[in-house]
Amino acid sequence: MSIYIDPDAVSRLRQYEMPGKLGFGRVIAPVMFRAVCQDGCWSRGELVPYTALSLDPAAKVLHYGQSCFEGLKAYRTPDDEVALFRPEKNAARMAYSAKRLCMSPVPESLFLDGVRTVALYCANLVPANSGESLYLRPFLMGTQADLTVSASASYMFYVIASPSEAYHAGNMRLWVERDDTRAAVGGTGDAKVGGNYAASLLSTGRLRERGYDQSLWLNPANRSSVDELSGMNFFAVMGEVLYTPALNGSILEGVTRASLIELARDRGYQVVEGEIHINELLKQVASGVCSEAFACGTAAIVSSISVIGDAGGSYRLSKAPGPVAQSLRQALLDIQEGRAEDRYGWMQLLGAITNI
Repeated sequence: MSIYIDPDAVSRLRQYEMPGKLGFGRVIAPVMFRAVCQDGCWSRGELVPYTALSLDPAAKVLHYGQSCFEGLKAYRTPDDEVALFRPEKNAARMAYSAKRLCMSPVPESLFLDGVRTVALYCANLVPANSGESLYLRPFLMGTQADLTVSASASYMFYVIASPSEAYHAGNMRLWVERDDTRAAVGGTGDAKVGGNYAASLLSTGRLRERGYDQSLWLNPANRSSVDELSGMNFFAVMGEVLYTPALNGSILEGVTRASLIELARDRGYQVVEGEIHINELLKQVASGVCSEAFACGTAAIVSSISVIGDAGGSYRLSKAPGPVAQSLRQALLDIQEGRAEDRYGWMQLLGAITNI
């Protein structure tokens, strides 16, 4: 099915001027991709001008949280081409998230049409500085307008874009969250749904008053082992071994996480996926056995952790930024930005950057 390109969208792109300061997710491209679904049947995709959405006040997304989203990036290569990083993984994860909320999954072909179309038409908005990118945000929501507690029969799928810097550029200070949980046993912790992030906001507000950046969440079943950060996966480094929590139903299966595990193993590191007990981890940091820890995700790429705070004190990592985190971050960026051979087949080249 062909994609409709609205002439007004092209006109908006031609008139658009990039601001000097980007930040992360604050600058929004002037176009977006959309498609609608009714009773399981999807329309063709459209590239249209970015504008406010019109929703019925009774739409199920507003009352029962039927929404999920993804995050991925388009990069500028040294040959001035646009490339996407593993978009098929995001398509599969969005389909999983949708099914978990009884939503009509976006077909992989439509998802890829959306991210490719936005990336290509916004090619001139892909930043040229290393570590910067065009951040793509696909999202899906239930739009049926009634107040029955049931799955929607109608959905809207959008892809918007933001020329962005890295989400968190410096070392991170974590606070161990021992009171609240962002996910429940048997809940939606392994799906990328808005409710997980809403559940993290109270903790984030509290820890920032203490001078910390992110919550370190514990497993909701045992409240003693590490799960992840609010929007990133967690790694601890001990010698030549990298430890990361195993996927357990309350952790998001990060695309960056999976890629770093593969990169680390190819570079000679042992990677252990299993339980990391928080009290033991804090002892290992205090003794220097754990010299380095880092978080990873699409938005942040890789961010070293300098301090883990807890009610019992503050535990400082001896290596921050850590050499393992820096090495893996650079190796991943070299592939994403086209400076190193893509031996894994992760990158999808979309074509040369040209003026629309």
